Amino acid sequence: MFRFAKSAVNLTGVAARQVRNTSTAPQDFHAKYGTGLLVGGIGFCTAVWAFVITQTGITWNLSPVGKLMPKQWREKEEE
Repeated sequence: MFRFAKSAVNLTGVAARQVRNTSTAPQDFHAKYGTGLLVGGIGFCTAVWAFVITQTGITWNLSPVGKLMPKQWREKEEE
């Protein structure tokens, strides 16, 4: 069990060093593509919801107030 724990700690240390070494590299992906991806995602979501709302014929659960009439009570006849 000791060897397993020792190797597990060693692996996590190696992984942490790899992450630290790559994090020092210049990361300009967000600077390059971030705004375009954000605008594209907003456009895509807007287009999909516009299609769903206007074309699919889904009956939305709108308020039934003023559309339903309550049933009349039937009085229980006393014996």
